[in-house]
Amino acid sequence: MSRDPYELLGVKKDATQKDVQSAFRKLAKKLHPDLNPGDKKAEDRFKEISAAYELLSDEEKRGRFDRGEIDMSGAEQPQRHYYRDYASAANAGNPYHNSAGFADFGDSDDIFSSFFSRRARGGEFRAQGQDRHYSMEVDFLDAVNGTKTQIRLPDGPALDLQIPPGTRDGQTLRLRGKGEPGIGGGSSGDALVEIRVRPHHFYVRDGDDIRFDLPITLREAVLGGKVRAPTPSGPVNLTLPSHSNTGKVLRLKGKGVPKKGGSAGDIYISLKIVLPDAPDQQLTEFMTGWTAGDAQDPRKGMGE
Repeated sequence: MSRDPYELLGVKKDATQKDVQSAFRKLAKKLHPDLNPGDKKAEDRFKEISAAYELLSDEEKRGRFDRGEIDMSGAEQPQRHYYRDYASAANAGNPYHNSAGFADFGDSDDIFSSFFSRRARGGEFRAQGQDRHYSMEVDFLDAVNGTKTQIRLPDGPALDLQIPPGTRDGQTLRLRGKGEPGIGGGSSGDALVEIRVRPHHFYVRDGDDIRFDLPITLREAVLGGKVRAPTPSGPVNLTLPSHSNTGKVLRLKGKGVPKKGGSAGDIYISLKIVLPDAPDQQLTEFMTGWTAGDAQDPRKGMGE
């Protein structure tokens, strides 16, 4: 196989650094050992294009190669005419050493930034293992209050998973080192668990606040007083003002979704007047004789 780095990457000698980078990305996505398990030919080819990229991505080394001062392996060519060439070579260090590694493209390329952290030591290939992606459903109250649960992986092992208080729907939790094993002694990837929160039958989350409707009787609405109201952290006694209408909103400060730092959102309770399920004769007679009610027009201003 050709040992010319330009031919290995499929670029011309006047290719820009961006062209070289793009060509390497394209080939690496096809040839990376993690994507071709057990394919020795692909692994060898990947090592070749990696060496080519390390050479051409370094402008100084690329210039020396183009001038015939070094070969693709970084070895000095036998033709030397000036002392400064030898001095330059002595200071060049290991031709494969690149303190920047692959950060110049890894941060902006999903497949590498998500799956790989490549580095070469002593000429050996090392790569971080791939991340594993999972999803799981949790109850609304478990997401709000936090809980500890287990997730069972497809290959058998069960992992303890801590659901932090205030976890949101769609939030991803990371279990470090629980992904695919690395290559050549590289570190393992992570397990990424996307959380799906089941809807509650009356609580509705609004950012860090919680909203819900609280049914009250006609008597409670007129006279007011203490009523029992639920919250995700347990029931509370709520003071109901007299003459409370349906739609009136009461606020419980700091009883909502926990935040980082120890604070919490609020709960907003909308009152909803509910009549008895069965007709009440006494209430019917009272309403029949309540002539003051005839003067009320709650629909005034709504038009015909």
